[in-house]
Amino acid sequence: MEQYVKHGKLGLAAVKAGMDRKTARKYRDAGKVPSQLKQPRNWRTREDPFAEVWGDLALRLTDAPELEAKTLFEELLSAEPAKWSPGQLRTLQRRVREWRAQHGPEKEVFFSQVHRPGEAMQTDFFNANELNITIGGERFDHLICHPVLPYSNWEWATICGSESLMALRVGVQSALFQLGRVPEYHQTDNSTAATHRPAEGKKRLFNEEYQAVMDHFGMTPRTIEVGESNQNGDVEALNGAFKRRLVQHLLVRRSRDFESVETYETWVQSIATKANALRVKRITEELATMKVLNVERLPEYREEQPLVTGWSTIRVKENTYSVPSRLVGEYVRVHVYDSKLEVFHGGKPQLTIERLKGRNGHTINYRHIIWSLVQKPGAFAQYRYRDDLFPSLVFRKAYDSLAATLTSRKADLEYLRILHLAASTMESQVEAALEKLLAAGELKSVDQVKAVVAPEPLAPAPALPVPEIDLSTYDGLLSAEVAS
Repeated sequence: MEQYVKHGKLGLAAVKAGMDRKTARKYRDAGKVPSQLKQPRNWRTREDPFAEVWGDLALRLTDAPELEAKTLFEELLSAEPAKWSPGQLRTLQRRVREWRAQHGPEKEVFFSQVHRPGEAMQTDFFNANELNITIGGERFDHLICHPVLPYSNWEWATICGSESLMALRVGVQSALFQLGRVPEYHQTDNSTAATHRPAEGKKRLFNEEYQAVMDHFGMTPRTIEVGESNQNGDVEALNGAFKRRLVQHLLVRRSRDFESVETYETWVQSIATKANALRVKRITEELATMKVLNVERLPEYREEQPLVTGWSTIRVKENTYSVPSRLVGEYVRVHVYDSKLEVFHGGKPQLTIERLKGRNGHTINYRHIIWSLVQKPGAFAQYRYRDDLFPSLVFRKAYDSLAATLTSRKADLEYLRILHLAASTMESQVEAALEKLLAAGELKSVDQVKAVVAPEPLAPAPALPVPEIDLSTYDGLLSAEVAS
């Protein structure tokens, strides 16, 4: 059309445009470009295979709109297998989708929200096991507590073992001290970390301890509606984005193994820092509207004072832990962290124990009780926590080997003496000795293990006579040198 306007010659304009003269004439007469001449196709290119049965299918969809096309097709295929083929499923799925759009029930509508700078922090947990992180070569199953600011997408992260109140408190506190500012609201889902189940028909209320944390930092707590996870959509979306970011940086790092949990957490937080560096403008707007953080840090543990039972155990958060038997009958002070317990007596630290997840679990360290148990070997057979007295599979095999060749009482006694040896020396050395004896089929008693762990000392070196040294020869040499 540009060429035709210049000189009014249709043939010349068609040649320069690279099209046939008749095609050029069509566009000139129509006064429209090709895209404007294209008409939507509203006819079928082939016969509808579902024309005969569609009326019945439509009635079934009206009665049960949640029916899926695949289910309907399986019914058709089951009734008349010769008439239908799997390749027709896609056609039926398009017909059903079209019916839902035109005649189906109303769908839930989601409403885009406008976030005010500094208004709220949203916190959620996500499972990070699929990252396949290892600590010192051992698989590390964990969650990540993930606070975010919806307006700027600023985010932070802490490592935790469960969605507990302590994990939530540590995560929120870490994020606030990283910001140095406090938003107006803190929003969570209806997890038991923040809320508890009320009486029938009433709204879930905040736990007193969680409310105390919010009061300490000057934030107003709020939750989403029960079952409405989309109301926490910002943090839910950032959970996935942050997990993908971690995967990318793990690929760059070329290793998923870390020296310690602390090293790993520092690395995770460095990734959050890099992400936040891309959001400086909006983060600056948020910081300008939030209150300055001017409170002290809350302790990141809860304190309990259990009594050490006659079994040399304490009960903390519905789980049982062993402690040194010298503490039996004493009250101890326990700092309960999200991932560990620190036990004190008289203000002095006694031991640190990895905290168990869930309830009614137990962890018994044989070193705490073996001194008494080896004097009372009859208690071993029916000991409630007997399985905990096999530190590894090698020790279990050693006991089974002893039980196969000795009487039950003798096997128990010899095994307890082996445990006593492991507690007195080094477990790794005893384990290596057991492996060696089991491989040779020679394990019969603790004396054999002792011989391997601490072999008889070598014969003393022979005494050699010490020759007397005559220094007069050196005096002669010195005299000759002076004379010369």
